[in-house]
Formats: sequence, C-alpha cells, structure tokens
Amino acid sequence: MEPLSIAIFAGALLLNAGTPGPSIAALVSRVITNGWRDVLPFVAAMWIGEVIWLSMALAGLTAMAQTFQLGFHILKWLGIAYLGWLAFKMWRQPVGEGSDNLPRRASPLSMFGAGMALTLGNPKIMVFYIALLPSLIDQAAVGFSEWAVLVVITIATLAVIDLSWTLLAHKARLLLRTPNAARVANRLGAIALGGAAVAVANRS
Repeated sequence: MEPLSIAIFAGALLLNAGTPGPSIAALVSRVITNGWRDVLPFVAAMWIGEVIWLSMALAGLTAMAQTFQLGFHILKWLGIAYLGWLAFKMWRQPVGEGSDNLPRRASPLSMFGAGMALTLGNPKIMVFYIALLPSLIDQAAVGFSEWAVLVVITIATLAVIDLSWTLLAHKARLLLRTPNAARVANRLGAIALGGAAVAVANRS
C-alpha cells in the first residue's frame, strides 16, 4: 500500500470514528460513573468488532452480511437493550458521601459483550469501509500483509480516539466528588446512554 493511501485511510477513520456517537456516548458515560478500568473490555470489544467489519469489507463479504442479517439484527437489539438497562441503572444509582458509594464495577464479560453487540450490531461501519477502501487499494490484490497493515492502523487510530475520550471522562469524574455533582453526572450519563440506544435503534 502507498503511504498516501494509508494516510487517507487513517484520516478518514479518525474523522468518522472521532465524531461523538452512540459508542462514544456509552464509553464516556461508563467512565464517568464507574472509572476507566471498567470500560477496558468494552473498548477492546469495539476494536475487535471494527476489525471484523474491516475484514468482511476487504473480503467483499457483503453477501455474507446479508445472509446473516438476522444475526446482526439480533446483536443490534441486544446492544440497544443493554444500553437501555445501563441508562436505567445509572438514573436510579443511589448517591452518598465519599468514594465508597461509587457504583460497583460491571462484569468484564458483560462489558465485552456489550461492546461487541454495539459494534457488530451496526452494519454502517462496514458500509464506511466498503465506500472508502476501493478508492485506496486494489481489493483483488489484498493479501495478509495489506490486511495486517490496515488492522494495525485501524486499532491505532481507534485507540487514540477512544483513549482520549476515556482520559477526558476520567478527568471529569475526578471533579464529581460531591453527592449533588455525582447525581447530576449519573442523570446526564443516563440520558446519554438512552440517547445512544435510540440512535442505534434508528440506524438501518
């Protein structure tokens, strides 16, 4: 692959993934309420899901995506249901004095499943890759080395975006030490998660 094609791919992905959307809203909300360690499995699942969509786009597996459309549809609604449940729990989260009253950490497996469902339940990610890749590379000539380069660029770009949002949310969390501030943060986070669920539901 030419360096210019790699730069264009990374730039387009940076702009597309960096724009706040359902995944970013869910990520920020979880960091603010539970801390940055709680979302690491969630973030890892989102990266793996992106690589799966990228790989399918490179292989030209749009027909497979259509074949398993029901499975992706089920994943999408599982992700929506989980976001809705998180929003409900966050809204009703009791707030007391001191850090001992912060919400308990969620199960890493449940967070990983939520991230995977949210990403694989959004076929528009693959549409992005399908629209972008043909203009940058010869898909018929893509081998393992080209695939590996794109995977590394994808994960590195997503890491910059997601970890930046995580850091910002963590800094904001440190300021929310009083019960009133924590309650406001919980309510705003619940609204953000609920909005994320609605946004995902409205995506075809």
